[in-house]
Amino acid sequence: MAAGFKSMMVRDTSSSPSMPSGPVTGLSEMNISSSSSPSLGLMTHFSEENTSSSPYIPSGPATDFSEKTTTSSSSPPLGPMTDLSEKNTSSSSSSASPPQGPMTHFSENNMSSSPSMPSEPAADLSEKNTSSSSSPPPGPMTGLSEKNTSNSSTPSLRPMTHFSEKNTSSSPSMPSGPATDFSEMNTTSSSSLPLGPMTLFSEKNTRSSPSIPSRPATDLLEMNTSNSSSPPPGRMTDLSEKNTSSSQDTVKAAEMVIEKTEPVPEKKEPVTKKMEPLCNVMEQGADICDLQGNVRIQGNSSTVFFVSPPMNILAGTNNSWSIKPYARKFDGQAMKRVREWSVKSISGHEELPRCSKNHSVPAILFSGGGYTGNQFHDFSDVLIPLYLTSRKYNGEVQFLITNKKTWWIEKYGAILRKLTRYELIDIDKEEEVHCFSHVTVGLKRELQELTINASKYSYSMRDFTELLRSSYSLKRANAIKLRDGQRKMPKLLIIARSRTRRFTNVEEISKMARSLGYKVLVAEATGNISKFAKIVNSCDVLVGVHGAGLTNIIFLPENAIFIQVLPFGGFEWVAANYYGNPGKVMNLKYMEYKISKEESTLIQQYPSDHEILTNPREIFRKQGFVGFKSVFMDKQDINVDVNSFRPTLLKALELLHR
Repeated sequence: MAAGFKSMMVRDTSSSPSMPSGPVTGLSEMNISSSSSPSLGLMTHFSEENTSSSPYIPSGPATDFSEKTTTSSSSPPLGPMTDLSEKNTSSSSSSASPPQGPMTHFSENNMSSSPSMPSEPAADLSEKNTSSSSSPPPGPMTGLSEKNTSNSSTPSLRPMTHFSEKNTSSSPSMPSGPATDFSEMNTTSSSSLPLGPMTLFSEKNTRSSPSIPSRPATDLLEMNTSNSSSPPPGRMTDLSEKNTSSSQDTVKAAEMVIEKTEPVPEKKEPVTKKMEPLCNVMEQGADICDLQGNVRIQGNSSTVFFVSPPMNILAGTNNSWSIKPYARKFDGQAMKRVREWSVKSISGHEELPRCSKNHSVPAILFSGGGYTGNQFHDFSDVLIPLYLTSRKYNGEVQFLITNKKTWWIEKYGAILRKLTRYELIDIDKEEEVHCFSHVTVGLKRELQELTINASKYSYSMRDFTELLRSSYSLKRANAIKLRDGQRKMPKLLIIARSRTRRFTNVEEISKMARSLGYKVLVAEATGNISKFAKIVNSCDVLVGVHGAGLTNIIFLPENAIFIQVLPFGGFEWVAANYYGNPGKVMNLKYMEYKISKEESTLIQQYPSDHEILTNPREIFRKQGFVGFKSVFMDKQDINVDVNSFRPTLLKALELLHR
């Protein structure tokens, strides 16, 4: 007998040639088997009597058995059992090899007459375990409080859990599946009865059919009678019934059917798809509507009609928006100069204006109002946002412009023709109803001026500047890189201004710059943007006073030097955000020169103790931007101290060497 018995009070008698026992816990029943091979499957909480005379009954694990299981099979391999409080008796005659696994917590007598019962180590046995087998090394057993008697030559126990029933079977082969909480008598006469999973039976289940595979059942309180010789029932849980069968041909009468409950499918909550709003009015930079489907534009009424999907109507989403398609929503003064459009989402049965002209490409509706005409706003509010919105179409898009200015279209025609292959439509004057399958009302934009956020979009400012070089046939992509001993002179452009914030001593500045090795060019931005773009692109260093003229930095080659001259009065924030930071995004090397009070012409207009000269910020606080602009932007010119400015130009030369 194998080693490892601890606290054993079990009598184990075996006459089979080989019966290794499986794990069993808390058996409080008698399990008698006379089948030739009864292998019990996993069962849990049986409260019935299970009697079997079949030659083969493989049983599974069971826990808390409070029943008697009688089997006359010749080869009943029992699996692990847990919490069995029953008697397990087997009188089967001959099994060649009955391996029995570990058993735990038996409170019964385990009687075996097989000649060979190798068992595993066992602990806390409170029963008698008597064995007359020739080779019975028992498996691990813990707390046995039952009698387990087996005359089978090959009774291999599989795990059983919590049986409180008697399970009697005379079928030749009844492998049972896991079961839990059986409170019934289960008697079967089929030749092959593998038990499948069942749950909460309170009935009598009688079978004599040769093959009845049972499906999982829940809370069955009925009588189930069959004549199958091989009914493999499924997993059983909480059975409170008697299951009786005595032979393949005889079925004992079953008793009353209490109730039958089919498994209830899991209820799934309905999934509600969140509908994206047709118009996004939450962005700070601009309102924008993206309409796909049946879209009709009536220009003379400034209305865009859109047939809404049924889901939008059922969801009760907003069906009307007022949109000003200009990308500077945060500037009330600019928005006063923009025509308002009504975007209406209607149901299919409502009357729509009849299409006069159908288009096969998408459309973008935008405004040429606001601050257009100022070069800075032309690019920051219209051209860059238009590029962001339309570039994905690769020219296959129709532009619809409201607040159209013919001269503006002509000025930027080279850029517009790169973005669309179609003539712009002045939608305000159209009497026809234009129909599209996809329309965008408004433009995308970043809050940062002259900038495209490359992490947010598929494009960057570098892509936009490449588009400009292509539009105006600009040759230089990179600025000069100076090397020691090189005679080639870098070109310096001074942007002149004819009205406000002018350089009053531009000749003096130019002379000093030439003495440092620059080739100097002075030019003022004109209406001929193509011509001026070529001038800018030819230069390596650009110098200019804060103002719209600095927008021309977009034509500079990469790695060029950009020097912004800040007038007196506190221009640091606006200078950095309007031009300095965008210049860095364009891969330019940015520098600032902040003039002193003495370099401003304001000292000639106001006494030295005036608030304008002593506390410029107070002017802004009291009078706002309009008051600030009227003084510091409209009345001030710049008289640069060339000696103070000289180090800035020297630093620029140094940067061109890197």
